[in-house]
Amino acid sequence: MASFPPRVNEKEIVRSRTIGELLAPAAPFDKKCGRENWTVAFAPDGSYFAWSQGHRTVKLVPWSQCLKNFLLHGTKNITNSSSLRLSRQNSDGGQKNKPREHIIDCGDIVWSLAFGSSVPEKQSRCVNIEWHRFRFGQDQLLLATGLNNGRIKIWDVYTGKLLLNLVDHTEVVRDLTFAPDGSLILVSASRDKTLRVWDLKDDGNMMKVLRGHQNWVYSCAFSPDSSMLCSVGASKAVFLWNMDKYTMIRKLEGHHHDVVACDFSPDGALLATASYDTRVYIWDPHNGDILMEFGMVRFWRIDEDYPVQVAPLSNGLCCAFSTDGSVLAAGTHDGSVYFWATPRQVPSLQHLCRMSIRRVMPTQEVQELPIPSKVLEFLSYRI
Repeated sequence: MASFPPRVNEKEIVRSRTIGELLAPAAPFDKKCGRENWTVAFAPDGSYFAWSQGHRTVKLVPWSQCLKNFLLHGTKNITNSSSLRLSRQNSDGGQKNKPREHIIDCGDIVWSLAFGSSVPEKQSRCVNIEWHRFRFGQDQLLLATGLNNGRIKIWDVYTGKLLLNLVDHTEVVRDLTFAPDGSLILVSASRDKTLRVWDLKDDGNMMKVLRGHQNWVYSCAFSPDSSMLCSVGASKAVFLWNMDKYTMIRKLEGHHHDVVACDFSPDGALLATASYDTRVYIWDPHNGDILMEFGMVRFWRIDEDYPVQVAPLSNGLCCAFSTDGSVLAAGTHDGSVYFWATPRQVPSLQHLCRMSIRRVMPTQEVQELPIPSKVLEFLSYRI
């Protein structure tokens, strides 16, 4: 764990405000093994929240309904009983895409979840669109589930129906991520040491196998513009891939143990990776430099060297921010989910300008700008 500066008293750091809980139902066979909640996910449009309850089951709930129940019940336990059921008026409203609660039996232990949305895009990466069996409209919302047996199942979120069954992996599908450009390109990371690229608009065609990992692949994430992919895994592995050419850009060196999670900042200028070595590194993905190092799972701001808040959690396995960033959800060994309010801060005008620039300019182009060195350092997240 990273130590705090002498001026910081860890006991004085604010504890995060609990929003609510979703507790998994009691398992009929009452086995501890298999109850784990390995994955939680929010829909890109904020309409749904999904989590693995263990024992093959995924629960899909309308996120707005969740929040209403949390407000109604305060911080009391919100179980899987009628408190999360939609009213008859909501359930039978007749609207095609009215959010409804679904319980999905995936047929095997669920290790990964990802929502995919079909939205207008400037450049499509899809091929043979006119031949696909499923008609994906602009309002299409899908849920991909990665299973213990290596299969990936694709579900219609609005109906809970199975659409596709992808079967090329030979080991556990540990993570899934959709390209954020609305192309419905899906990347899967597996214990079979490969990443696979799927085109869901082309009947789930497996387009490419990305090889390079020498051991299990734990996680993968697209950059905001969908041009780059990060994958992390066992043996300290952190790889960056060019998703236009499907080639490896570079391997990032620095972690001391297996790397289990990764994600890009909203402007694509930063990459965060988390490892069993208890370190979270912040990288510049454009040149491979480590910019910052944090310890353990806490709420951090990139301009501070100590956490803003601390959220107590036992037996945690996964976490995800809500679409608007206002809530953090964390899953645990017993299949439950706990929610905290994210500390909020009005960003400075300087930072907003930096994000606007970094969304369109990689580090190499920024460093060539004829501007003062301090401004260059700020735009490169070095001060």
